[in-house]
Amino acid sequence: MPEASVDEDCDACAREDDVDAAPTGQYGSLYEEAPAPPVQLASDCDLGRRVAIAHLCHPRARCRVGLHVVHRPSMPWRSATVRSVADQRSTGTPAAPGDVCVPDERKGHVRNPHVIVRPDEDVELQQVHEWLTLTPLERQMTLAVDDAVKYVLDGSRTGRFDLMSPDVDSDERASVGTKLQYRVLSALDLIKEPPLDTTIVGTPVELKATIHSNWMIPTEGQCEICILVQVDASRARYQALLMRTHRAWLREGKNKDGKRGITAAALREYALPLLGWSPMPPEPLKLLTAAQLDVVFAPRVGQTERLTALFGFLPNTVIPRSSIETVCAGNKDPLRRARQAKDAVFERFGYTVLCGRWPAERATAASRGFDISGDAWVALDPPPS
Repeated sequence: MPEASVDEDCDACAREDDVDAAPTGQYGSLYEEAPAPPVQLASDCDLGRRVAIAHLCHPRARCRVGLHVVHRPSMPWRSATVRSVADQRSTGTPAAPGDVCVPDERKGHVRNPHVIVRPDEDVELQQVHEWLTLTPLERQMTLAVDDAVKYVLDGSRTGRFDLMSPDVDSDERASVGTKLQYRVLSALDLIKEPPLDTTIVGTPVELKATIHSNWMIPTEGQCEICILVQVDASRARYQALLMRTHRAWLREGKNKDGKRGITAAALREYALPLLGWSPMPPEPLKLLTAAQLDVVFAPRVGQTERLTALFGFLPNTVIPRSSIETVCAGNKDPLRRARQAKDAVFERFGYTVLCGRWPAERATAASRGFDISGDAWVALDPPPS
């Protein structure tokens, strides 16, 4: 299982980049603090494994007719002694299957304490996991992450191409999570609907995204199934996990909105992998040296001249349309200028510029091992004789 990069000592009150959830309906009933009854319940009643089976995690966590449930090998079952969140605070030991979880209180909603079950026995979690793994998840998620980042950078207007650049402020980086939510929904052909962010095989699902080391879970997302996406912009990669984010697996500190981070131990033990660290689509402008960037983004120099320099600096490199629009930020018809640069690139560097818009040029690029579909471009050096 891929291990999420988690800052165990981060300030839970600091602002995180996450996706805000939709208004919660009948499943969003929560407790503010772990009250006395759960502790009394643990001491006076022999709950044991029968309670875990009877309660599961939620009243709706039952097998649905017509849905195939994946049965995975059982993990070792710990003692049947049921502990409450208050017990865990006093002992310092993490919550585990068989323990009682008490969600935070949420005004106008009521939810009883429940017993945590193992991920492989959580019917809803397994059904959602199976549905997601049967989709072309990596391709769809990669497109969604790339689109969300490019939307925030807005390169065609700003000329920016690096999310970690000083030109991008922290608030803009934080908005990647919000943009990513809708792009993931669209990529997976899901709709935005309450009580959480969407519904998969009849189960409400929360979608959380971050560009930092942890996810901040709102009260309505406690003890619910969450898709967790982490974007590591500095390394141009991302990962995705699936987890039922029990309150007992969240940190005690919370931010001003009442959101809590997930403990590192719980992520390691109970998060299911969807995608390990996966590369984001490359941004060729990041390959340019500082001196080359000065030429390509030189002020008061025509677009055709700057694009000629771009193709000359990056031969045999696929350049997406978005990169060309970024170089020509604020100007009209950059693709026309790229076409006008073809002759200059050939005369100056001997490279043949091809555009994926044209089938013949797309086929020529493919014969050399380059995919320029989707209006991408490439400058090819002469083939070996």
